[in-house]
Amino acid sequence: MLDGKSILVTGGTGSFGHKFTEMVLRQYKVKRLIIFSRDEYKQYEMAKLFPESKYEAIRYFIGDVRDKNRLHRAFEGVDYVVHAAALKQVPELEYNPTEAVRTNVDGANNIVDAAIDIGVKKVIMLSTDKAVSPTNLYGATKLVAEKLFIAANSYSGGRVEFSVVRYGNVVGSRGSVIPFFMDLKARGIKEYPITDERMTRFWITLEQGVKLVLKALDKSVGGEIFIPKIPSMRVVDLAKAFQSNYVLKLIGIRPGEKIHESLISEDEARKALEFDKYYIVLPQFMNAGDILARFKGGKALQDGFIYRSDLNRAWLNVEQLKLMVQNWKADL
Repeated sequence: MLDGKSILVTGGTGSFGHKFTEMVLRQYKVKRLIIFSRDEYKQYEMAKLFPESKYEAIRYFIGDVRDKNRLHRAFEGVDYVVHAAALKQVPELEYNPTEAVRTNVDGANNIVDAAIDIGVKKVIMLSTDKAVSPTNLYGATKLVAEKLFIAANSYSGGRVEFSVVRYGNVVGSRGSVIPFFMDLKARGIKEYPITDERMTRFWITLEQGVKLVLKALDKSVGGEIFIPKIPSMRVVDLAKAFQSNYVLKLIGIRPGEKIHESLISEDEARKALEFDKYYIVLPQFMNAGDILARFKGGKALQDGFIYRSDLNRAWLNVEQLKLMVQNWKADL
């Protein structure tokens, strides 16, 4: 699928970008793999792991998705774009809303425009469960970005296919709860701050996230939202996975935070199909005939279906969470 192709990853120095780079270089013979990000130090650090002297296909390109001219330059000769760049920290974005809009909304729109102008074949955007019925600015900006990507199929003239991959919390991603709890344990702190004892979250590994993006690159025809079937976990169980004699410190819900997250709303479910390992939400206003023809065998969801972390059928127990934490440490 990717052999001989040129792929660009925005936000490529992040957790997803590292795992995507590792898996693509291991599995495919790509022509070019371009790491596009705005932080030259992170690019310098990543180049130590994936040096151009060892990996002939890799390129490092400094730029910001807010800069459309730079995207035009970066997209020259690119076949596929994976758009992973975003500002993601919920509390910080509540207090810095314009910055969230400039990167997550304006940046997504710049990606769309540059891809159409240059003639990229396919673009996949990474989204989040927080885009479903959003209560925080981060989720709202990602919802708008999703809408921009899906609508882009209507005015790309069929030359560029835009699709979305939406999933939940990533195990051990930068700024997430696992490295935070890991640091507490390393310092001998047994008091774990929890916002709410009822809190649940969807849980996905970086490898699972990359595999879903690769599937979307292979199978998408434009306009779909791919959503994986992944387990839920209770945040209190994650604390238990670090040490059994922990002490909970309830600190209350942070600005913009939910107790439970959703990956498919009840309204979206009416336009969704179920498959063995994932769901696909069909576009609301486009003709979905091409998608239906490509994804035969999908099952319509029952009326009233909601894919929410506390209503999930699959759950991770404490022992499974311990194993996930250990595997994450082994990947460091």
